[in-house]
Amino acid sequence: MIIAWLNGRETVEVPCTVEIEQTPESLHAHVSLDAPFHIGPGDAVQVHDAPTSVPYGERLVVQRMATVTRAGRLERLWTKLAGHLELTELYEVSFTERRRL
Repeated sequence: MIIAWLNGRETVEVPCTVEIEQTPESLHAHVSLDAPFHIGPGDAVQVHDAPTSVPYGERLVVQRMATVTRAGRLERLWTKLAGHLELTELYEVSFTERRRL
């Protein structure tokens, strides 16, 4: 029972908006969930039947359904820890003097 409580994963179906643009001004793809909850560390979102491209010079906005799989407590903790450890790799600092030629 404790393992289920720590690893309990919840799956929710929600509507979403998919926006894809490929113009001279912008090249982007965004998904906005049309639901009043926060996506947290370790959560997974899968958009169903989403377009993957748009012809050059066009913008496409469509409504689709998405499956949100909420991470369990243990998975969320692990994702936060791994994220902090990965971030510390960016902090490499060197205190060696420069060589003068």
